[in-house]
Amino acid sequence: MQISARELSQLLNGTVEGNPDVTVNGPSKIEEGTPGTISFLANPKYESYAYQTKASILLVSKTFKPSHPITATLIRVENVYAAVAFLLEKFNQEHQPKKGVATETAIHEDVQLGDNTSVGIYAVIESGVSIGADTIIYPQVYIGKNVKVGKNVILYPGVKIYHGCEIGDNCILHANVIIGSDGFGFLPDSDGKFKKIPQIGNVIVEANVEIGANTVIDRATMGSTVLKAGVKLDNLIQVAHNVEIGENTAIAAQAGIAGSTKIGKNCLIGGQAGFVGHIKVADGSKVQAQSGVAASIKEPGKAVYGSPALPYGDYLKAYAVFKQLPTINRQIRALEREIAQLKAQGFNKNKS
Repeated sequence: MQISARELSQLLNGTVEGNPDVTVNGPSKIEEGTPGTISFLANPKYESYAYQTKASILLVSKTFKPSHPITATLIRVENVYAAVAFLLEKFNQEHQPKKGVATETAIHEDVQLGDNTSVGIYAVIESGVSIGADTIIYPQVYIGKNVKVGKNVILYPGVKIYHGCEIGDNCILHANVIIGSDGFGFLPDSDGKFKKIPQIGNVIVEANVEIGANTVIDRATMGSTVLKAGVKLDNLIQVAHNVEIGENTAIAAQAGIAGSTKIGKNCLIGGQAGFVGHIKVADGSKVQAQSGVAASIKEPGKAVYGSPALPYGDYLKAYAVFKQLPTINRQIRALEREIAQLKAQGFNKNKS
């Protein structure tokens, strides 16, 4: 996308200082700016780069007062971060596939495709599927029987959605996400062998959910595994059968949630956190990275840390002690030696 400072200022409702006809074709970080790119200054600690950057255009706030000359054309806006988010979305549209259905696809004749839907090469869509308008399906996506996909959804390459699952409006599923694989259900028999328990439920992903690459959401044994509206999942996360994750909860990479656990809304969960099955996590809970949650968190807004997870403040107090354990151990050993020496010298006998 080639666009001028004048056009950008109109899009952003900003004002231009400098050459309004200078053009850019993409964004850059302020410290790595090159000619033909647009960068931004939102954090004052990066101000020194504003005087060095080679970017052609620089977004700044309306209140910014430079202390040295700036060679880049300035566009002054009310909110720099909001303007950057808007521009990144515009530039990102260039990488989206063209509208329409590729010829090398396998789409069942009864599939319902919404208006302006794109289907990439080698995609497979089984019977009974309905797909909403303006949805983008990248190459090599598989959509199983009777799946429902909402409007304005993006399914990146390699996404697999098993039969009977539902994806709400405005969702983004990154590469190799798997929705609806079997839950980990096995029953040992009298011979010690495992018998598979059929998993006949589904997965429901509500609106405005984003799921990172290589994340797996297992289908329910019965009923549904549910991701409520606004949930954000990072890459490489495992969500087991019959789990429910509440509205606007965000979970970082490599976390794992065992079966039938219920996580509340507006929770923040760090990377590599683990949850045992059949527990409840209250709304607004904050779970630090690598914590192991082995019991329900009943108090809303509580922060926990450690494995097994403790209240955040208690963990920090405990950590202040156990990081000193080697020193404390040496001190105890020294005291034991002193007591032994005193006993050898007849300290107890003289005292009596």
